[in-house]
Amino acid sequence: MNVIQLYIMGIIYIVLGVFHFTSPEFYRPLMPKFLPAHAALIFWSGIAEIVLGAAVFFPATKNLALWGIIAMLAVFLIVHINMLFPGNQLGMPIWALWLRIALQFLLIYWAYSNIN
Repeated sequence: MNVIQLYIMGIIYIVLGVFHFTSPEFYRPLMPKFLPAHAALIFWSGIAEIVLGAAVFFPATKNLALWGIIAMLAVFLIVHINMLFPGNQLGMPIWALWLRIALQFLLIYWAYSNIN
């Protein structure tokens, strides 16, 4: 993988992880009602994004971090799929919700394609 792309990926996840702490109110409405402990899930997913994003910078942890990112993105699909159901769309157009799911799979592919 191009080192620049690796740094871009890491920075994206670190920034998104920090948003979990600076703007947790953004994430609360996205949380499926059937999941417990929304505040804890927002906190720990922010930690995961920061740690995994930073870990892609180091050769010793890069591959493990990429697998972790893939697992994290797979879990996040629960949120995206839940938003497809009526009443959970938060006013977003259905095409945008489907686009988010497609983006999730592209991000999974991006991580997977850089494991060596």
